[in-house]
Amino acid sequence: MGASEQPNDEVEAGTRRFRAKRDAILAAAADAINEQSAKGMTFADVARRVGLNTTSVTYYFKRKEDLAAAAFENTLERLSEMLADAMQEATPQARVARFLSLNMTRLAAIQRGEETAFAVLSDLRATEDPIKSRLLAGWQRVFRETRALWGEPKDRVHKDLAGARAHVLLENTFWLSLWLQRYDLDQYDRIEARLMDVFAHGIAGKDADWRPDILDLDHDEREPGRAAFLLAATRLINELGYRGASVQRIASELNVTKGSFYHHLDAKDELVVACYRRSFDTIAAAQAQADAVGGTHWHRLSSTIATLLDVQFSQRAPLLRTTALSGLPPGERRAMVDRSDRIARRFAGIIMDGIAEGSCRPVDALVAAQALMALQNAAFDMRKWATTMPRPTAIALYASTLLFGLFDDRLAR
Repeated sequence: MGASEQPNDEVEAGTRRFRAKRDAILAAAADAINEQSAKGMTFADVARRVGLNTTSVTYYFKRKEDLAAAAFENTLERLSEMLADAMQEATPQARVARFLSLNMTRLAAIQRGEETAFAVLSDLRATEDPIKSRLLAGWQRVFRETRALWGEPKDRVHKDLAGARAHVLLENTFWLSLWLQRYDLDQYDRIEARLMDVFAHGIAGKDADWRPDILDLDHDEREPGRAAFLLAATRLINELGYRGASVQRIASELNVTKGSFYHHLDAKDELVVACYRRSFDTIAAAQAQADAVGGTHWHRLSSTIATLLDVQFSQRAPLLRTTALSGLPPGERRAMVDRSDRIARRFAGIIMDGIAEGSCRPVDALVAAQALMALQNAAFDMRKWATTMPRPTAIALYASTLLFGLFDDRLAR
């Protein structure tokens, strides 16, 4: 009997070795994607990270596109597993708290070197069919599973609100890895509690109402041709990722030659940096104008957020998403992250002044500011959702997710 079982034991051992090596390749691919984007990843780099030769990697994945797709699918599967775990809780608030806790535990394990990071999904739309259709279907599944954390909506307005909440929760989950590294591991539990406090109760003070001003951010461009390139590039990079939005594609969008592109900008990296600067300047302009208008700091904060959401939903001159960061060289990437931090700190200052005057709740202003950065950054992806209702309604529902909390229905009444 023992002799007859031996071949099965060998098969099982071989299967375990195959899976372990495949998992190691997927982990290395995720790291490469996060650093260089999916199109920038190479078999040679992945092989080097795992300690294999390139031929060994191609034994598991015949094409680079298949490897990238498998890394993205692994991310989607892991998110689904965490959401299924969270759904075991009895209430929406307990489910969101559980989902956040699972993510914080995962990020702590990554920081300790016990786990590897997921592949970020920013390049998902830059893949080609039929892989793209399969991945987008997986993303839609994850979105629906996240929306289900709030239960069955009682009407269309509450379904719209649940969609906004699901999107903001997922985007904050992805954004966490960018700013959490600034804290020591022993602070992770505290950060989790403070972020959940914002999710649960929002930032607005108990007497705050929703009457924001939509600020006028239009200004004359000194170089209209360059500005047109920046806007076209921003839209395409937001939709297709850094690598997916080629110079040829940007030029074609404007019906000009590649030579015209290089007349305005020397290189694609310079283009992305210029797009980021334009976006950060837009956010800073909204913050400065809100200060100039005056009023309570709650009113300044809500007006700034409402104005930036209007910019994102208008599709005319959107802000560049952080998805392009992975395509930039390390030096430029750090500079853009530093500028993002300064913007977040300005949000934190507004919140702290609001707390002092009583118009904002006592929250961890730095944590709340990072949550707001994720909110305004991700709103571009909800532009189609926003077109299904009056613009002020879309802005109010989306902003309410953090300003009033993920479980407050006052703006859906």
